[in-house]
Amino acid sequence: MKTTVKSLSVRKRLSSPSPNFFERIKIAGLLLGGIGTALLASPIVLPALITSIAGYLATAGLVASAVAAVTIEEKAVK
Repeated sequence: MKTTVKSLSVRKRLSSPSPNFFERIKIAGLLLGGIGTALLASPIVLPALITSIAGYLATAGLVASAVAAVTIEEKAVK
């Protein structure tokens, strides 16, 4: 069964309910993004490896939470 969801705007997608799995992904992504951002913004000088990993954590976490935020339940489409 193929369902097309071309008619939903981003605003409508963000306000629609998300499945429980993606709610957990959103929270975990925000947590990882926050940890990465805190490491990047820390006032102490960190080694280059930790700074690099923190950048990847921030990017991956925030992308995962953004994708999970626009995922909607199939019931909301109909």
